[in-house]
Amino acid sequence: MAPKVPQENTYDVVVVGTGAAGFATAMGAVDEGLSVLMVESTDKWGGSTAMSGGGMWLPNNPLMTRAGVGDSRAEALTYMEASIGDDVGLASTRARKEAFVDGVDDFVLTAEKFGVTFARATDYPDYYPELPGGKIGRSIEVKPLSSKILGPWWDTLRNALPLPAMTNDVWLLGRSWSTPSGMVRGVQVVSRVLGGVVTGRRLVGIGNAWATAFCHAVVVRKGVPLWLSSPLEELLVDDGRVVGIRVRRDGQPMTVRATRGVMLAGGGFEGNKDWRQKYHGIDGAPSGNPGNLGVPIAAAQELGVAVELMDEAWWGASIAAPPGGGPMFIVGERSMPYSIMVDARGDRFANESESYVDLGHHMLAQDGGAGPYWLILEARHVRRYFRTFAMDPRAVKAMRAAGIEVRARTLDELSRAIEVEPARLRATVARFNGFARSGVDGDHGRGNSAYDRYYGDPTVHPNPNLGPIEKGPFVAYRVVLGDLGTKGGVVTDPDGRALREDGTVVPGLYSAGNSSASVMGRTYPGPGSTIGPAAVFGLRAARHMAKG
Repeated sequence: MAPKVPQENTYDVVVVGTGAAGFATAMGAVDEGLSVLMVESTDKWGGSTAMSGGGMWLPNNPLMTRAGVGDSRAEALTYMEASIGDDVGLASTRARKEAFVDGVDDFVLTAEKFGVTFARATDYPDYYPELPGGKIGRSIEVKPLSSKILGPWWDTLRNALPLPAMTNDVWLLGRSWSTPSGMVRGVQVVSRVLGGVVTGRRLVGIGNAWATAFCHAVVVRKGVPLWLSSPLEELLVDDGRVVGIRVRRDGQPMTVRATRGVMLAGGGFEGNKDWRQKYHGIDGAPSGNPGNLGVPIAAAQELGVAVELMDEAWWGASIAAPPGGGPMFIVGERSMPYSIMVDARGDRFANESESYVDLGHHMLAQDGGAGPYWLILEARHVRRYFRTFAMDPRAVKAMRAAGIEVRARTLDELSRAIEVEPARLRATVARFNGFARSGVDGDHGRGNSAYDRYYGDPTVHPNPNLGPIEKGPFVAYRVVLGDLGTKGGVVTDPDGRALREDGTVVPGLYSAGNSSASVMGRTYPGPGSTIGPAAVFGLRAARHMAKG
């Protein structure tokens, strides 16, 4: 169905933001025959979604059903209750969890109707797969595709990178030099890249693939207008109902009316240092969209909208930013054997292989996230495993010059270089080496979970995540508390409607994605727990707007 032609500056639906929540809302509006406008505050569209791994955690999804993979609504909800809990406020009520699980089919099937092609990340576990209802293979992603379908929109895609990688490539690429399966996957990725070059298709994958597919479906094919460099300035209210927005476009204020609703999907506030200090006590080292400054959240607060989880983020560990660069979020590198992570005293403080949100929480618990922390690798790790943050020789040179990467022949030399007491680090390593040889991490349980082992090396025994730290030369990388974005924001109901402190609805106002308080509470149940709910609640909001 073609979108309805709007009157001048009046649309049925106005969407603030161009990430997963924004595009899902726009897709739903078009599917319902409504006119829709998307506005983006920066000169690049795609948001943090375009910069991400592109996965969506969608339990009991149609791709699983088609493949005969067992899952159910009941199991999904059991797992969410076990991993998230029920004491995390209005953002993660039972009704909101049910709405997420029940909205999965609609999102996937509607996107497929719009021409989007998905693939399962078949081997990727839930982040707590041993909990009741836990599974492996609930995440899906958009298949690599040609970015040429975007036409001129390619030029303004955030973080545009012609690399047709997939989520299910990453875990194997990490060991592409050490295992046959890793080498085979490396060859497949290279072949994919070369195939795109030879055919002139400029293939993209992961987050770029998600953004490309949905922009093509909504903007290119359906003609939905998307305004870049058009920041939100104010929500317009008439008789208690949100009826539009005021934006600044081409340097001039402009009023845009919305007859059915305004969707706030403009990301979190990770780029706002004042808010980071206010709510987190740190400046932060985000890896998300630098344009996420919390403006939509602030606009909603001016109307008395409730917010939750403002002290939270999608935490994780990142390699410190070199001069002129950004922090580099790490996942598999810290999980591979022959490595440990220590604090400023030289002590281990967490399971290095655990979910990144859990590791971030442990960093906060250890010293408020102040650091420094160090990821220490011995020679076998350096020789065998692929490090995403060390791909660019220029970045490596900058890290060495800034003291972010430190090399030494012995552990004592390394200790002095990173300003850790040598005897204390020796004791930490000796204790860890004993665990590595026995195969059981008696302090933090590294390698106990299927999630840990997903990023391990199956050729290392008796534990694929543990390997003794004993062969030099040694390398240490300075690690900081990073994040993929903040997860606090507008409190919404099961249909994405914004709620006041007293639980009443603000008519005409909706929110999804990182502008809203996450249904996942303070944890991260599985791969894609940001984009999955963003897309589902974005579509649910559009369906509700269509009802009038």
